[in-house]
Amino acid sequence: MNKLRIIIILFLSFSVTFFGFSQNLIGQDSTRKVITTAVPFLTITPDSRAAGMGDAGVATSPDANSAYWNSAKLAFIDKSYGVSGSYTPWLGKIINDMSIFYLTGFYKITREQTVAASMKYFDLGEITFNNGPGPGNILGRFNPREFAFDVTYSRLLTEQLSIGGALRYIHSNLTGAFSSGGVDARPGNSVAVDVGVFYTKPLVSRNSALSLGASITNIGAKISYSDANNKDFIPTNLRLGGSYKTELDAFNSLTFALDVNKLLVPSPTADSQDKALLSGIFGSFTDAPGGFSEEIREFSVSSGIEYWYNETFAGRLGYFLEAKDKGNRKYLTAGVGAKIQKFAIDIAYLVPTNKNENALAETLRFTIMMYFDSKAIREESVTDQL
Repeated sequence: MNKLRIIIILFLSFSVTFFGFSQNLIGQDSTRKVITTAVPFLTITPDSRAAGMGDAGVATSPDANSAYWNSAKLAFIDKSYGVSGSYTPWLGKIINDMSIFYLTGFYKITREQTVAASMKYFDLGEITFNNGPGPGNILGRFNPREFAFDVTYSRLLTEQLSIGGALRYIHSNLTGAFSSGGVDARPGNSVAVDVGVFYTKPLVSRNSALSLGASITNIGAKISYSDANNKDFIPTNLRLGGSYKTELDAFNSLTFALDVNKLLVPSPTADSQDKALLSGIFGSFTDAPGGFSEEIREFSVSSGIEYWYNETFAGRLGYFLEAKDKGNRKYLTAGVGAKIQKFAIDIAYLVPTNKNENALAETLRFTIMMYFDSKAIREESVTDQL
């Protein structure tokens, strides 16, 4: 096996594990049982509002970024159309050419139907391929990149319940077209779908609202970077959660959010990558080598608080918790936001609370949104008949 082949294999392995679900850089031990997948960038929180709330978002109030968290939420959005753009630096403490961009927009067709489209782009910076330490051994340079493009549809079923779905195309180009020693490196491609449900009920007597949400994202085919015999699962993901919003008075409100998250991917065993898509998804609830106790540890928890003053200025706090042997991510998040007429901006910051570094530690993340209300939404609705 020549050196170029080794480089390609190591780089693919590095990308799957290093940028994977654990998102940790330092201090892991041999007892880790982290579930890894291809294209893990799909699980990275794209917007700063949810990022400031500990990555909780499946049941929070709808906004322009709802398609990522729960496609069903978009049906409840109270604007006619809008757009949002987010920027997330990656490994900002040690390198400056890696980042994630997220662009999304929605359009309310009728009072009960909303469509959206979004793109998530991960720029991994420039790498150099070589077969030796000297300048003369450089084989070429390449800029790895990954992106996902999706379209979303969301519909009200009743005044309190909605459903939604999304179709997603995924492209991952980690090594360009380098080939050597029988290894044909090539970009990976896949197609996936999301499904979601959202329920919200105003509690008039308490001047508050309770919301519940559930979504399964990235239900799709395995992805390959070489041939049909070498395929990896994409990060099919289950998220369940709720939020409670209360109006303290005419100007002040608080929202409490809690999400529980699990990858629907086989636990790491000798034959886990050989499983078919559906058996991998359904089997992920019972396949942990350590039994029920390990299955429970495969769930992570996101919790957050959001405060609004006069629907103009926001402050956020959150915490993310993951089992030690499943990635050991533990971090505190904080964020602020502001709305001025049609414009909104959110900023988030992350601080690890364990001894492990995090790819997003001590970096600011930004989201800018614009909302419009120029289109009159049709008053009559199918939901009025239910």
